[in-house]
Amino acid sequence: MIRSEILKDIAPILRDQLVVCNIGIPSQELHAIDDQPTNFYMLGTMGLASSIGLGLALAQPKPVIAIDGDGSVLTNLGTLPTIANNVADNFTLLIVDNGSYGSTGDQPTYAGKRTSLAAVAEACGCDRVVECQAEETGKVLQDALDSGKMTIIVCKCESGNAKNPVITMDPVVIRDRFMKAVSA
Repeated sequence: MIRSEILKDIAPILRDQLVVCNIGIPSQELHAIDDQPTNFYMLGTMGLASSIGLGLALAQPKPVIAIDGDGSVLTNLGTLPTIANNVADNFTLLIVDNGSYGSTGDQPTYAGKRTSLAAVAEACGCDRVVECQAEETGKVLQDALDSGKMTIIVCKCESGNAKNPVITMDPVVIRDRFMKAVSA
C-alpha cells in the first residue's frame, strides 16, 4: 500500500476529527479523498505538522490527529522529545513512513535504511508508540483514539504518490474554516 491508499482507508476515521496534514502531496491526497473543514492542510513548512498538531491538542480538548511523514519528522527531530515531554492525551501522531521524501521526488530517507522512528520516539520518552504495516493502520488508529492516550503510530508503507491536483483553496480560507471547526 502507498500513502494515498492508507489515507483512503482511514478517511472515515478522520472525518470530523481535527486533522493536521503534512505538506505537499499528502495534503493534496487527503484533500482529493475527503476534503473536510476539520482538515488543516499544510501547504509549506516541512516538518511542522506534528508540532502544530501537538500545540492544537494542548490548547483545546478535542482529539487531534497529525499526519506526518518520515522525511518531515527527520527534518524536525526536536518534535519527538517535545511531544514526549508535553503529553496531550487527545493527540495522535500518525507517521506515514514510506522511506522517502515523497513530496520532493521520492529520494530515500534514513527511516528507509537503518533509522527506526518508533525506536527514536521511544528513546525520546513517548509512552505509547505503535509500529504497524499499512494494512493495519485503520485498526491501530481507531485503537489509539479509543484509548484516550497520546499515541505515536509509525505506519510502514511503500513509497509512491497518487496524481492529484494542487490545492487551489486560498491558505487563508483553509485556516479560517479550520479555526471555525476547532471552535465549533
